[in-house]
Amino acid sequence: MIRNLNQVSFQGFGNVPPERTQSAKLFEKNDAVSLTLSQEETVIYCAKADTWVTFDSGISVLSVSHDGEEYQHFYLDKPVCVKVGVRFAISPFMGEATAFLYSKEAPEQMGQRSSDSLRVERQFRVESIYTFWYQEKEQGFLFPGEAHPMAELTYVDQGALHSVADGQDMLLKQGDLVIYGPGQWHMQYADIGVAPRFVTISFEFQGMELAPLMNRKFTAPQNVVTLLQNMLREQERMDPFSNEIILSQLNLLLLFLLRETASPRGGKLQTSNAIHSENEIIRQAQQYISSHIREKLSVPLVARQVDVSPSYLTALFHKNLQISPGEYIRRIKLQESKQMIRENNLNFTEIAAELQYSTVHHFSRQFKEKFGITPTEYAKSVR
Repeated sequence: MIRNLNQVSFQGFGNVPPERTQSAKLFEKNDAVSLTLSQEETVIYCAKADTWVTFDSGISVLSVSHDGEEYQHFYLDKPVCVKVGVRFAISPFMGEATAFLYSKEAPEQMGQRSSDSLRVERQFRVESIYTFWYQEKEQGFLFPGEAHPMAELTYVDQGALHSVADGQDMLLKQGDLVIYGPGQWHMQYADIGVAPRFVTISFEFQGMELAPLMNRKFTAPQNVVTLLQNMLREQERMDPFSNEIILSQLNLLLLFLLRETASPRGGKLQTSNAIHSENEIIRQAQQYISSHIREKLSVPLVARQVDVSPSYLTALFHKNLQISPGEYIRRIKLQESKQMIRENNLNFTEIAAELQYSTVHHFSRQFKEKFGITPTEYAKSVR
């Protein structure tokens, strides 16, 4: 990637004069060396003294390095002074270009280097998504297992779920996720009395290997949880742009997880103590809401349980989940109502009362606003 050339970005490699002085004569061009630049033969120099470089004709790029291995690339649109010991090369951006080079001591030629691509190119891409489901299972459900050519991600939103792959049984709790590789046989089941809700995404990808993510359980960091929630909202919205947005968000989610596994802390996200604390507050609030969903809940009540003020809890939810805690409570109550309807043990009035709705009409109205169908229509579709 080509960076903007300024005093801040170039710090450590040399100096960029202030723009108000760049019209001044910094050196005599008659004393400078004129370079005809070539992408096929890019010369590497090492500055033996402060060395001025500036463009002449065309568009050129200045590449600099301290070790001769990793180079940073800058758009050469102004004079710049490369300090002693820095390795540098000048190449045309496109087509032909010339530049001037001036130093009291000629820089040492260190050889040549092949031209790097100056564009940012994808190293990893989610090519396609085959399935994207929010699954609400009955208590003690059992999925007997399968293998398919796509990779698959499972994230537990509520409850707990056993994941069995390659002879390993992992218990995934709320907030945990696992990724199965292409062709990897896996099965899932829930303990008696546990009705899990989880997200399943099967997808194909190209580029970097996902091997570091396979056969391990992650407690999803907040940025990953937020992406999953955004993807679910896009799936509900489903306009002409939603599928592309969902693909991009899944791509970003997997890159965040790959970055986490590459961190020196052995797979734990490197965050500041403040961010870790925020995530922990949100996690505790979500767990409290989930385990007390059939009780009368309010934002002040939940805030007291996690030992913060209601305004701070609201700010954290808006910052990390893009919804208020009140809206989050409403969504979880409505998800719980779908499970209760499927169990078919209570009528709608009893479900509304169990979930602390003021009236069955209030419950029915919110259910239709959220899911687009009435509780009656939903009950007919699942029985």
